[in-house]
Amino acid sequence: MNRSSLFFIVVFILAVAFAVPAQNRITRTWEVMRYDITAALPQNFTADRDLDVTAKLDVKNVSQRPYSRVTLRISDQAEVSAVKVNGSEADHRKGQERIGGGNNLQRIVVSVPTIAPGSTSSITVNYRLKVKSNSGLNSLSPVGSQFLPTSFWYPTPNSWFFAAGSDFAPYRLKLNSVGALSAISSGTAAGNAFDQNLNGQPFFTVGKWKKFESSGVTVFAPNGSGAGEQARANEIAVLVSEAKAYFAGLFGDQPSYPLRVVSVARGAGFSDGGTFFIDENVFRREKLDSQTAVSLIEGTAKIFLGNSVKTNGDGYGVIREGLSRYVATQFLEKKYGKDIADIERLQQRTNYSAIAGRDAPLYFVSPLDGYYYNVSANKGAMIWKFLERNSGQNFYSKIKEQAQDGTLTMDELRAAFSEEKAYLDYMLDKTSEMNLMVGVPSRQGSQTTVALRNASDVLVSVEVVATAENGEKLKTRVSIPENGFGQASFNTPLRIVSAQVDAENVYPQTNYIDDIAPGEIGDNDPLLFIKREFDRQRYSDAESNARKVLKIYPRLVDAQTFLARALLAQQKITEAQRIYQAIKSEKLPTARSLAWANAGLGEIAIRTGRKTEALTFLERAILSGGDYGAALAARTAREKLGSGNRSDAAIAGFFSKFDAAVGANNKSAIDSLVVPGEVATFASSVAGQAQEWSTRILQIDSVNAETALVETDMTVRLLNRQSESGKAVYKLSMVAGTWKLSGVEIFEVR
Repeated sequence: MNRSSLFFIVVFILAVAFAVPAQNRITRTWEVMRYDITAALPQNFTADRDLDVTAKLDVKNVSQRPYSRVTLRISDQAEVSAVKVNGSEADHRKGQERIGGGNNLQRIVVSVPTIAPGSTSSITVNYRLKVKSNSGLNSLSPVGSQFLPTSFWYPTPNSWFFAAGSDFAPYRLKLNSVGALSAISSGTAAGNAFDQNLNGQPFFTVGKWKKFESSGVTVFAPNGSGAGEQARANEIAVLVSEAKAYFAGLFGDQPSYPLRVVSVARGAGFSDGGTFFIDENVFRREKLDSQTAVSLIEGTAKIFLGNSVKTNGDGYGVIREGLSRYVATQFLEKKYGKDIADIERLQQRTNYSAIAGRDAPLYFVSPLDGYYYNVSANKGAMIWKFLERNSGQNFYSKIKEQAQDGTLTMDELRAAFSEEKAYLDYMLDKTSEMNLMVGVPSRQGSQTTVALRNASDVLVSVEVVATAENGEKLKTRVSIPENGFGQASFNTPLRIVSAQVDAENVYPQTNYIDDIAPGEIGDNDPLLFIKREFDRQRYSDAESNARKVLKIYPRLVDAQTFLARALLAQQKITEAQRIYQAIKSEKLPTARSLAWANAGLGEIAIRTGRKTEALTFLERAILSGGDYGAALAARTAREKLGSGNRSDAAIAGFFSKFDAAVGANNKSAIDSLVVPGEVATFASSVAGQAQEWSTRILQIDSVNAETALVETDMTVRLLNRQSESGKAVYKLSMVAGTWKLSGVEIFEVR
């Protein structure tokens, strides 16, 4: 065979290889029609770390051929004891499925009577699921238990990592042995049983809460909540209720369903079927923060785009994550204003730019890819913004039309928006490669021209915005051919000082630095542009960079925070105080900015001799949970005041026992002082390693009657190491009338 023939054979093979994914993607064989799950919590969480479960699945053959085998996926920590098909014992075997990151799922391959296309069968699985240590995905403890879908705690044929989408179906969930605690899932509740008629993924959490009802929403605030927490609960309920009404206006009214917002210590940001998990610290803040607000709004959108209407098939994340994010940002603009929404869009572009060029085509990406949520949500949102810009009033009517059958796929939507085929093919089927560039404005007489470049394989139609010396904005639209050049012209006597290409931000790009000329921000991430100098303790440079960023993005509250911190570090107290106060007055600040504003104002109050006011600010920073660094700085500043609660006999007795147990290298004694399943790594690391372990209580912050944060000064010497000292903050929880360790919030022992 000559070299020429070999070359053409190789080319042919490669062509076929790249054509196969587009035509022969793995498709669904089975679809879950309904789950019916009964789970029992253990009675002794120390001796028994298993969740006992009976899960029944009604599955439908959605393929084109009959099958006599069903493969289910579940956690590799599940011990299956029996499988039944249509009520009769069935043969099954186990296997392993790698999901990346050193993690595996367990396969349960079940033999079934031949099931014809379109027919259904019932499969029941009995198993025990072991939880060695607690996490935000699954936990078992006497103070609260929690199981989310991505812990793979129930069997299902299409796992979360299936490229065409995981299983969503109506479900019934019954929980036994809950005791004095309360159980929460989604759907209609009857005691500790839940019936979800929307398409959902089974989950639950168990704990203690104080319940507030407002605006048709039930808010489960932390136990022991008072007037301040109730104010946050009402604010949250109004937001969710308004978001629901807004999305009903876009997509049409949906079947009624309960809305629940639940405070959790872990797993915040999860939502499904009308139930939302948010950080319990939200209720201790002065106002709602932006991240929580966006999470609640997006979760409400996903009730329409995923629960009421199924979203699956290739590229399903562009709908569930991307369209939800886009419409959520539209609502954010309606409620809080365009300037606030534009900051959220900036954050989306910034997050996307971190992985742009290294991602996979949106039509083939799956949750197995670490960048799945980033690319699906952020790049996806920009795609929908482009489509609405070009479709106008027909945008939502096209989406509703395709969703009438209860299922929404990207194949359907690509056909509906066929006039944008070139754009969609480029954005969905290829890895991101686009970069739009703008030149420095050039003036000739009364006309200013701006050179443009499009480094991509698709024609673009962009808005170019010129900024005049007096701040006036001039706009024009320009088409730039693929891998070509263009020019924007402005006929004005005004002096143009800068220009921006794609000011609408509808084109996902690999680089946003060269969208504005002349450019002053040398990084895709404007906060990193500031932080880099701040971390080097070049506070004057950090101040300068922060002012450059705020000139372009004046409502970027985290940039305001860096500016205030840089000013305070340079002893520019008056201006720092003014900015911190402005941050606290923002309509929707970040949790981080609120925490640093309180820490900064507390430090300023100390310096100006206002001890009582300082203590108030510092305790807000500490208890808000908004930022680790802010909490540590606030605790350090509070030490200067020399006041606070240091005496509690029960807590002092706990640390006396804990120090003795660690000093004696008594693993069983240490375990008896820890909430079962919690801080397992910490408890194991100190057992058998400590040569010296001494705890001195500095401050006790009571979160509620059953939770305390204890700030301590530690002196520690571990095996084969020098003596170390520093600050540690422990979280204690009351279990059966006794304090036990449930968390290590800060451990700055060096």
